[in-house]
Amino acid sequence: MISLNSRQLIQQYGIISDQVDASELAVVLDELQKSLAREGAVVEFGCFIGTTSLYIRRVLDHFGDGRAFHVYDSFEGLPPKASQDQSPLGVQFKEGGLLATKKQFIQAFKTARLALPHIHKGWFNALSDADVPTPIAFAFLDGDYYDSIKSSLSLIESKLAPGAVIVVDDYANDALPGAARAVDEWCRKSGYSVRTVHSLAVIYK
Repeated sequence: MISLNSRQLIQQYGIISDQVDASELAVVLDELQKSLAREGAVVEFGCFIGTTSLYIRRVLDHFGDGRAFHVYDSFEGLPPKASQDQSPLGVQFKEGGLLATKKQFIQAFKTARLALPHIHKGWFNALSDADVPTPIAFAFLDGDYYDSIKSSLSLIESKLAPGAVIVVDDYANDALPGAARAVDEWCRKSGYSVRTVHSLAVIYK
């Protein structure tokens, strides 16, 4: 498989949200490409308006890869913070913030003329085992807060294919310390390792 230049792909189509950094998006897409050698679904927890989702679909389409792609979001904005999320730098993150509706997400795909992923609407802690495919080859988690990341990891941990990779946004973001706390706790328990790239955690065994 000849790799796709993620940076060129991003330059070609642009970014539809200021919540996504181009250099970090390229890391997500590069890790996704590596995962295509393994069997299993692609899942994204926390899709907002769909920037990363659009690029995941573009990568899958480029390689003619028909594997299942599932996205999960409350489509109701941010939930309340837990104590693990408190930071003097995170005052801009408030309950109900960063709201994008399911309709807006679907419209982004229609505008881009891309096939929709499987969309699951709901808070992560209300999802069941049946909502998540198995096996999973690649997971991108962008839940911002401790409970959201913890719930996401709990939902996928028994479904990860051998060699699966998880990428977590905001791991090194001081304004959202809960993400790192959830990741570190889970990795200590599960035996996974973490590599930090920009603010992302790349989790692997």
